[in-house]
Amino acid sequence: MSAKLQTPIDYLKGVGPNRAGLLRKELGIHTYQDLINLFPNRYIDRTQYYKIKGLQRNNADVQVIGKIIGFKEVAQKRGKRLVATFQDDTGTIELVWFRGQKWIRENLKLNKTYVAFGKTNWYGGKFSMAHPELEVQEAHEKNLRSAMQPVYPSTEKLSNSGITNRVISKIMQQLFIETNGKFVETLPENLRSELKLISKKSALFNVHFPKSQELLSRAQFRLKFEELFYIQLQLIIKNLVHKSKIKGFPFEQVGYYFNTFFKEHLPFDLTNAQKRVLKEIRSDLGSNAQMNRLLQGDVGSGKTIVALMSMLMALDNGFQACLMAPTEILSVQHYSGLNELCKQLNINIEILTGSTKTSKRKEIHKILENGELQILIGTHALLEDKVKFKNLGLAIIDEQHRFGVAQRSKLWRKNTSPPHVLVMTATPIPRTLAMSVYGDLDISIIDELPPGRKSIKTVHRYDKNRLNVFRFIRDEISKGRQIYIVYPLIQESENMDYKDLMDGYESIARDFPTPDYQISIVHGKMKPADKDYEMQRFIKGETQIMVATTVIEVGVNVPNASVMIIESAERFGLSQLHQLRGRVGRGAEQSYCILMTSYKLSNDSKTRLETMVKTNDGFEIAEVDLRLRGPGDLMGTQQSGVLNLKIADIIKDNDILQLARYHSKNILKLDPTLSNTDNKVILDTYRSLSKYKNIWNYIS
Repeated sequence: MSAKLQTPIDYLKGVGPNRAGLLRKELGIHTYQDLINLFPNRYIDRTQYYKIKGLQRNNADVQVIGKIIGFKEVAQKRGKRLVATFQDDTGTIELVWFRGQKWIRENLKLNKTYVAFGKTNWYGGKFSMAHPELEVQEAHEKNLRSAMQPVYPSTEKLSNSGITNRVISKIMQQLFIETNGKFVETLPENLRSELKLISKKSALFNVHFPKSQELLSRAQFRLKFEELFYIQLQLIIKNLVHKSKIKGFPFEQVGYYFNTFFKEHLPFDLTNAQKRVLKEIRSDLGSNAQMNRLLQGDVGSGKTIVALMSMLMALDNGFQACLMAPTEILSVQHYSGLNELCKQLNINIEILTGSTKTSKRKEIHKILENGELQILIGTHALLEDKVKFKNLGLAIIDEQHRFGVAQRSKLWRKNTSPPHVLVMTATPIPRTLAMSVYGDLDISIIDELPPGRKSIKTVHRYDKNRLNVFRFIRDEISKGRQIYIVYPLIQESENMDYKDLMDGYESIARDFPTPDYQISIVHGKMKPADKDYEMQRFIKGETQIMVATTVIEVGVNVPNASVMIIESAERFGLSQLHQLRGRVGRGAEQSYCILMTSYKLSNDSKTRLETMVKTNDGFEIAEVDLRLRGPGDLMGTQQSGVLNLKIADIIKDNDILQLARYHSKNILKLDPTLSNTDNKVILDTYRSLSKYKNIWNYIS
């Protein structure tokens, strides 16, 4: 990266302080380098001219050659609009301006030949073009015109301040003149010839001023590959550095706790996937490096037992373990499940949450610090400064996307050396995203369900089918089963006609009257103690129906519940629907998920519902979700700004991403320090990206 490219944008001819200020604020362009990386959104073919008579009613961008034969001002609700009649030898079209009229009247001449370019509108029997770009024909023919014209990202503020697409194109041309098109090559010759990539110089020129469709495609491919290559390189280096620098506690033995549990107390046979994952974890824990592993497993795939067995390895080596979950409900759930499993092993296990009483809290702090407490489970409460471990060897984080990076690093600092880390999620992350966002973690996947689990049947029903759905619920309850009914909102919001929770609760109470039926209700605004009381009634089978908001999305485990009804299902995201569905299907009986909606559905909603009905595979669902929502939304706010990519698109360019990861891995495998002469250019680029903060430091 040449030093010239680090020049502030203010110094580029044609920019100046005002424009520079706007470019900085609106598009984040501070330097020449930032400008060169402002890639076009799309391209317009400016080689073709249309006759007015031949225009189609399709809102396309077109160019017409003609003359302005008259102006008129038309009054409208606010102010006036200026309308010019533009004529060629086949007919007329109206050119319309809603602002900047004074400048236009002063600068445009009648009966002079112009090239008008813009989007056509058909209204009231005639064509019009709002705010067209107008150029005198002679000037138009003289200008540098490549066959394809780029359209750059813009904002309303930029357009209103006169920084049009044409202005950006002009300053881009100026940038190429000033830098003399000298761009440092960033990929080694051998890699370029193997992948038939064009040079950096040629790629940048052809992405901004493409001479043909073919050259444009080659330029985009080269730049996308380079961007993804350096992101993957950074992630893989990060992982290698982590393994070589951050020493973990070697858990050398698998002893009493693990073996006794495995041989005598395991409640069911492990699936092959669970065995494989345990092997991967065991090999990490036995090496000298700190484990940093992401465990993905669909809802109900048995991650908890893997977590427990990993904790038992820590205990066997004289260390403590902790498990942190995002909600109190989930923490309590983990605690009661693990407590039950650890009973016969005589393990000291405790839970710490926001509602733990002060006296109990003090006792936990004490026995944690003196080492008597072996396993601690809890919520964010584990992060408090007062919580000190004697020797924390393994930290497990459940549903990690709910925790910010800062919160997690707090947990690492509880020890002189960082503990081994296992991050668990039941939200399957599509491969593409996992490679880009968690590329520095090792990934394990539990991809099979425990034996005896029947796949959940999912159906979509409209509101008018409600009576049939209620009849079905009665049948299931008469077989001794329990039902979840989930609502998206607590209070009616004025502009939404969704049935809110209270409304729903009342209508269900009418259709399922006491004493024949008992109903629990749980939502986010209840006190933790009340919530827990209602949950416990449902878990013990004292109530048959649980009416709730999404607080039950993660971690409630009631094997006897066989039906999940999701009201206004169109309002939920795919991963949420999948999580909710995972609350049933935990026993041996056939389970059902019923998605209730109104008739008004957007195309995205239809796609989501069809996907849910079609598949139970969390990874397939996550891929669809990624296509619908894009990577930023999928990762949630804690990982926001996740992939601030300049040209590549993580979804559409999946193949290029795989290719980039393959090559960066290969190069580092053969030359981990990038010291070979062939790789000098990679090392230089990597260092300058880091130096200028252009390397994408967004990794968890």
